[in-house]
Amino acid sequence: MRSPALHPAPGIPEPDTPETTAFPRHYLLASDFDQTLSFNDSGMIFSELLGRPGFKEKVDGLACAHLVQQGGELAYLLLHDPEYRCVRREHLTEVGRRIRLKKNLGTLIDLLATGIRGYRFSFHVISAAPEEVIRSALEDIVPPDRIHGTRFNYDPASGEIQSVARLPAGYGKVAVLDELQQALQLSPDRIVYVGDGSSDIHVMLHVNRRDGFTIAVSGNEHITPIARRTVLSEDALSVLVPVLEDVVGWKGVAPVRAFFEAHGLKLQEWDKMQIDLLTIRESVSSRSFEEALP
Repeated sequence: MRSPALHPAPGIPEPDTPETTAFPRHYLLASDFDQTLSFNDSGMIFSELLGRPGFKEKVDGLACAHLVQQGGELAYLLLHDPEYRCVRREHLTEVGRRIRLKKNLGTLIDLLATGIRGYRFSFHVISAAPEEVIRSALEDIVPPDRIHGTRFNYDPASGEIQSVARLPAGYGKVAVLDELQQALQLSPDRIVYVGDGSSDIHVMLHVNRRDGFTIAVSGNEHITPIARRTVLSEDALSVLVPVLEDVVGWKGVAPVRAFFEAHGLKLQEWDKMQIDLLTIRESVSSRSFEEALP
């Protein structure tokens, strides 16, 4: 069930009028998958499923040789490494089932879509992880047409992977993001990108250059200097904090806390540094937005 739209906090530049309610500002929020929406790396789960140790060493070797774009190592191994050539579509689906997602991901998507008065965020996933893995992991949470992962061509007889049809790694993520922007008919400053690692550098630089907004969800030394904001939490809802403050334009901590409380949640810990550290838990009682304001 989707969350009800809320009135903005005092001080928000955009007033709550029939016009802004009927025609909300539309944004694209695109997110990486592995270790951004989840706690796992798909490749490590593949290694465990197949009983093939040494995945990290293989990835490090490919990175040192610069054979593939960062993030595309798993696709390369599935296509070329003899130990991974046995993988079929059903293995990809099983890996997705084993992935542990961050808490409240479904709630995050609902709130982005309809929970912020005067704003609407279309949520899409752009990742180098195999598309079957992501779709399996996010089943009943994110529609398949909003998932843009690595796509393979399969041998119709044996079922083995024949080739890569699309690989959203490195600059490949930029290409997918630009396609989505055109399809949604949005200006570049209406794009928000969320990522965690080195494979997100190209797309974050691209978004920043065109006045979009970028959020890092890890302390990775390569992307934290690039991202506009960094937020660390085990809860997917933590992404809402920089969205509300920097995209929607809410000033101060009070309206953000009130927003969470209006949805039965409480920001138990919020260490405001250059990196935001949050812990979110269930609230004992749920109050309206106006009641939750001090």
